Parts: sequence; C-alpha cells; structure tokens
Amino acid sequence: MGYKVLAINPGSTSTKVALYDEERPLLDLTLRHSTEEISRFADVIDQLDWRRGLILSALREQSFNLKELSAVIGRGGLIRPIPAGVYEVNSRMRYDLRNAQMKHACNLGGVLAAQIAHMAGVKAYIADPPVVDEMDDAARITGMPMCPRKAIFHALNQKAIARLHCDRVGWTYEESNLIVAHMGGGISVAAHKQGRIVDVNNALDGDGPFAPDRAGSIPSSELIKVCFSGQYTKEELLKFISSKGGLVAYLGTNSVIQVMERIREGDQRAKKVLESMCYNVSKQIGAMAGALSGKVQAILLTGGIAYNEPIVEYIREHCGFIAPVEVYPGENELEALVMNALVVLRGTITPKVYK
Repeated sequence: MGYKVLAINPGSTSTKVALYDEERPLLDLTLRHSTEEISRFADVIDQLDWRRGLILSALREQSFNLKELSAVIGRGGLIRPIPAGVYEVNSRMRYDLRNAQMKHACNLGGVLAAQIAHMAGVKAYIADPPVVDEMDDAARITGMPMCPRKAIFHALNQKAIARLHCDRVGWTYEESNLIVAHMGGGISVAAHKQGRIVDVNNALDGDGPFAPDRAGSIPSSELIKVCFSGQYTKEELLKFISSKGGLVAYLGTNSVIQVMERIREGDQRAKKVLESMCYNVSKQIGAMAGALSGKVQAILLTGGIAYNEPIVEYIREHCGFIAPVEVYPGENELEALVMNALVVLRGTITPKVYK
C-alpha cells in the first residue's frame, strides 16, 4: 500500500475534499454550503466543528478508515507572510489561523487538517498559503510609507501551474522566468523569477485588475472622497473592495458565463465592462514583464475564467508579443496539496517550521 493523503480546501460556499493513494485519486468531493447554512455562524472560525463533521460523515459514507491515512494537508490561511513551501501545522499556526485579522474560509484549512490528523494519528500540513511572500523589496514600497504593498494571492495554484508547465516543456522552474495570471473570483498576476514570485498584485485587498467580485486598483483620491462622503459605512466599502466590486458592481453578477450570454444577446454595457477587465489583466501582465526586465519565457493563464476562449484570445492578442501564451484552465488545488504532502512523506523535502 502507498501513502494515503487527505486534502482539504475550504471555500466561502463549499468544502472540497480529496483522498489520494499516492498519485491515484480515490475520492473527490465538493460539499456545498447554502447561504442559509453559512449565515447561522457569526464568524468563519465558528464553522469549524460543523465543517469537520461534514468531512468525517463524507468519509464514513465511503467506508474509509482514518487510521489508513499517512497525512492530512489543508489549504493555507491568512497568517503572517511566509516563504513558499510545505509547513507542518503547529500550535503557533493554529493560534494564528483561529485569530487571523482577515476573515476568510481558507483560515479553516490548517485547523481542520490538524484536527483530523490528530484523530488519524498522523501529521498535518499546509502548502503555499495565500500569504506567500517572496517579493523583491522594490515591489513592496509605495508612495505612502504607512501603506506598503502586500502579497495575498493564489499562491498554491500559481506555483503548481508554473511547475507543471516547466515539467511539460522540459524546463527547470528554479531557472525559468514566467508570468502566471490566475483568473477566478479574484485575479492575481505574478512574476515568477527563477523559482521566486518577485512581484504580484494583492488579489484580495484592492490591487491590480478588477475581477468578477473584486474592485482591484482604484484612483486614490476618488476612493478617499467616497470614504468621506457619508454614503457608505466602513464595512460596506471593504465589501466593495473584496467581494462586491468588479463585475458585480457594474453588472450585478460575478458569473463570466452570464456576462458572456448577455453580450451574445446584444448587451453593450456588459461587453464594455468585460473588455475592460480583460484590458486590465493584459496591462498587469505587461507590468510583470517589466518586473522581469522583459525576459519572459511564457505567459500562463489559469483559473476558471481561462476556460473562456474569447477572453483568452483577447489577452493573447494584447500580450502575445511578450512571450507565448499557454492556457491551463481551472484550478486543481487539491491535487497540488496532495503532491506537496507526498514530497514530504517520501523524504524529498523537509517541511518548514512556522515561527
């Protein structure tokens, strides 16, 4: 028997669970959560016992014995900035996840992994959390010292897709220069320079292209005027930035599929807004080319929006002069988590210590 790994990826409206025997998937489930179910909890961390119960029930329905597990790995949360890699979940990490200043379902990943790993008598890990920080110092500094740029992005899928592409074409990730654009509910565009993500927009907190439900970069003076207009509360404005901006603010939906359907029906406003989003993604890719001094070997498009051929073609038309554009649609974060756990179990790498 090979190593059996359980991977857990909690999102705002679902908990994704995968069970692997080595590289062979045994189970891949998406446990969906309705708005009514989620609204019962005052805080994200309050969902912990409920989500754990759902995961354990799903495993019992498959007649799986937890004692067969070799490791449990969860999606990393919004803890302190750390370098990329695999980390064993320790008491300091569990505390920081439970008390994270930024509330998001991903904070449950490491704690859920630790609890189920304890029941199974194995170790728990996270890998490449959203707060991976490998940025060059020049990328952090802004015109206001009290407002440095931060890295909060799709680090797990960014790293996985970059390595996958390098493996496919025979390159070494640690020797390659790539731009990766993850396009989902949020959009992150990163410069991968010889194994490090030296620059990336904060895809959660108001930086870079606007996205299906995020505002992206906003003219500073205009934002300040809105903040002091008295028309919105602090909480309302923060939601505009992280979950009610972008396509939602203009078109009332975060579904690119719905927006494309409206365009086919002749909705010119929808066409203009979606083209603007694509334009901003292309512009951000150009900025990352500058971060790499123009030495770009490939541009990789990933995330759910990358399934949309007109969007891919728009970006290819605007950025293809920089480097070849390759497409890896969707995200397979569960598989990426499992592969990270396996390299630890096989002794290929030693997990890092969260301090």
